[in-house]
Amino acid sequence: MSHEHHHNHNHSHHSEATKNIQIAFFLNLFFTVVEIVGGFLTNSVAILSNAIHDLGDCLSLGLAMYFQKVAKKGSDTSYSYGYKRFSLLGAVINSIVLATGSILILTVAIPRILHPEATKTDGMLLFAILGVLVNGAAVFRLKKGDSINEKVAKLHLLEDVLGWLAVLVGTLVMRFFNVPVLDPLMSVAIACFVLFNVFRNMRQSLRVILQGIPAEVDITDISNHLEKFEGVENVHDLHVWSVDGNYNVLTVHVVLSNSLEMEKLAELKTQIRNSLKEKAIEHATIEFETTGERCTFEKCC
Repeated sequence: MSHEHHHNHNHSHHSEATKNIQIAFFLNLFFTVVEIVGGFLTNSVAILSNAIHDLGDCLSLGLAMYFQKVAKKGSDTSYSYGYKRFSLLGAVINSIVLATGSILILTVAIPRILHPEATKTDGMLLFAILGVLVNGAAVFRLKKGDSINEKVAKLHLLEDVLGWLAVLVGTLVMRFFNVPVLDPLMSVAIACFVLFNVFRNMRQSLRVILQGIPAEVDITDISNHLEKFEGVENVHDLHVWSVDGNYNVLTVHVVLSNSLEMEKLAELKTQIRNSLKEKAIEHATIEFETTGERCTFEKCC
């Protein structure tokens, strides 16, 4: 009965998280279209830069919703580790779109620094206020969420609020002082900020795709930890990688000082696996060997 209640609670919690992300997505998508129109109407590249940034967030939210569903599929004959890594595909697609958009904005904004054009500050002011309110509403919607997707989406939208606050301040300055160069300068700053985040996210995604050791895992510490178990002589052929940036996998050869019965081996294996969970390892494959045994793997022993 309690298991069923717990399952229902998790299910409702998950559907609430999905609903929150969906509302934030449609709110952002609607406003991105408004921004693109507004950027052209007010002749402001700063607003167009923010539109590109928001488009990236829409993509990020949309792909997160889609790949969240795909990533939940279990292992099958095509993908033995399941579909968790598909969530990385969303991050890579999003990074490419954002980088392309930001570079296009820079090609427009940089010449404008040398030859500033007048912008319609009344319209810019209206869009900046709307930007703060719409993105602020989306952040508020995701405020109570504690799923990873909700937290990531909330950070994206908080960046948008800050971006719009910067445009609001810049527009107020341009309204009272004749400094049209401020608009392309804000645009370049926003585009560079987006490119910096794209580079950072891309680096994290590529590390996972290239099966690098997860940043939170110390492989030397794990090796030393395993060798402290009673009856363990040494360990080798130790590999750690991440399936999706959260789910970490380990394979290892454990050399025993004495051969053990199957029951004792099973007991030791369970102890090792449980201890590895505290070191951010969700899935561990352990192969036991005796001291005189030679591995068949090249450059292993």
